[in-house]
Amino acid sequence: MKNRLSNIVIGIKGAGEMASAIAWRLYMANLKSIYMMEVREPLAVRRHVAFSEAVYCGTQTVEGVEAIKTDNIDGIKDIWKNEKIALVIDPEWQTQNKLRPDVMVDAILAKRNLGTKTTEADLVIGLGPGFVAGRDVHMVIETNRGHHLGRIMTSGEADPNTGIPGTIGGYASERVLRAPKDGVFRAQKEIGELVSAGELIGTVDRATVTAQLDGVLRGLIRPDTTVQKGLKLGDIDPRGRVEYCATISDKARAIAGSVLEAVLRVYHSG
Repeated sequence: MKNRLSNIVIGIKGAGEMASAIAWRLYMANLKSIYMMEVREPLAVRRHVAFSEAVYCGTQTVEGVEAIKTDNIDGIKDIWKNEKIALVIDPEWQTQNKLRPDVMVDAILAKRNLGTKTTEADLVIGLGPGFVAGRDVHMVIETNRGHHLGRIMTSGEADPNTGIPGTIGGYASERVLRAPKDGVFRAQKEIGELVSAGELIGTVDRATVTAQLDGVLRGLIRPDTTVQKGLKLGDIDPRGRVEYCATISDKARAIAGSVLEAVLRVYHSG
């Protein structure tokens, strides 16, 4: 027998921008028994709206909702008693063996399935390409911008990875800052700063990373991070709205809403 909706336990793989929007949406819908599993050194770009920052800081608040890091099951339950989201460093997803969830969401966005199976929970949801609904997971959520963004699939799979960032303000690939080589990233700017085309954002060893357009630095990975060539380092928003840096994006809200709908499809008694 399925648990009552308000009592269900939800596990989320990842705690980056998209995973955090999902956790936030579920929490705001009063589904508050949420735990998130992250790697030891997350590489989130939009750090101001990513609960993964709790890995480094112990706590992180996104739009008024707080996540707290812990390292054991008792800690998770104590965090829930205080109506917070729990975050654990658990790259191998061992927590789900000890705290059997009712819902599991794979929000890693690896563009491939890293091992998620339908046996992990009564409802298992996968985001984006790499999952086949009805085989790997119960439901797949489309993450590709466009007409089908947020579509819930109970069979088949999402659009393949295009490798092209979504267009904002008429710009796509130009928005994204990438590592020019392997090395250590050193930042010269911070999230929320207005930058101009050609301006220095940082360096990877001695190689420079410069803005390709005018806008606000909406996201940037943590300084002094070891990176590989081609890794996404940052995101420039040509709309120049500084307040967007600390709020969930339209795409993330759409996908998060679809995850909430998927949960309600299975657990809402109505």
